[in-house]
Amino acid sequence: MGTQPQIRSFVAVGDSFTEGMSDLMPDGSYRGWADVLAARLGARSPDGFRYANLAVRGKLITQIVDEQLPAAAALGADLVTLVGGLNDALRPGYELTRVCEQLEKAVATLAPSCGTLMLMKTPGRRGPVFDRYRPRMQELFAEIDAIGERHGALVVDLYSARSLADQRMWADDRLHLTAEAHARVAEAVWQRLGLPAESDWEAPMPPSPAARWGSRRAADVRFARAHLFPWIGRRLTGRSSGDGRFGAQMDPATRTAFWVGPGAGGAGPVSGWSRLPDESGPTASRGEPTSAEEV
Repeated sequence: MGTQPQIRSFVAVGDSFTEGMSDLMPDGSYRGWADVLAARLGARSPDGFRYANLAVRGKLITQIVDEQLPAAAALGADLVTLVGGLNDALRPGYELTRVCEQLEKAVATLAPSCGTLMLMKTPGRRGPVFDRYRPRMQELFAEIDAIGERHGALVVDLYSARSLADQRMWADDRLHLTAEAHARVAEAVWQRLGLPAESDWEAPMPPSPAARWGSRRAADVRFARAHLFPWIGRRLTGRSSGDGRFGAQMDPATRTAFWVGPGAGGAGPVSGWSRLPDESGPTASRGEPTSAEEV
């Protein structure tokens, strides 16, 4: 049996998928798979685990590269996850070649700076709206596989999991995952890292009665009013849901990233973790970092 990886630091880079929408907490904040994974990793390494989530909703791949990569690379983490490009694929002016060039640039920057770099083929909801973009996603995911192979990055395939395509795994906005789905993504990443399985993240949801026609149409109307029309409005005016936002562990004043950690206990949700002291100077080893600078 192989040795399990020792991960004492984790940086998450990306858009709303990694920020945690729509795993809504009672205080109005989002948790998401990255926070769930960080809490589990922190429980394995109680003596100094570090975590930074730099992801921001609505970001295109060029914005991720420009705004998050320098900070992520400077932290020198044991594990970095990079998810991006889907927001680009949903835009009318989408160009696969340009997006892949940016992804390649991101991976080439991050891979040498961390212990393990993980990419993802994100899940897709069943339904006619998503089907319109399915060819774009499949082309993008084929390129992600190739980029990962060229740079020695791991790739976790969430797209092929039928369980995550189930409409019950998606929030009312039909674009972001529920808490249950985020927990499954965390388990998928956990297992891809070679850690022992704690649940079957690909297990199908239990059968449920089909919704009546009237209920489905009422849900469609609520979705259009609350989510679709505002999304279209932002596209027409050039705005993004991420405008003016920064990652949870990004200092807006200095545009630098910082670590949070669970403390001596090494357990508990990320929402209860504290900011760790800045450590300037050369990085002695991964896990001993320097200060770093829509979906």
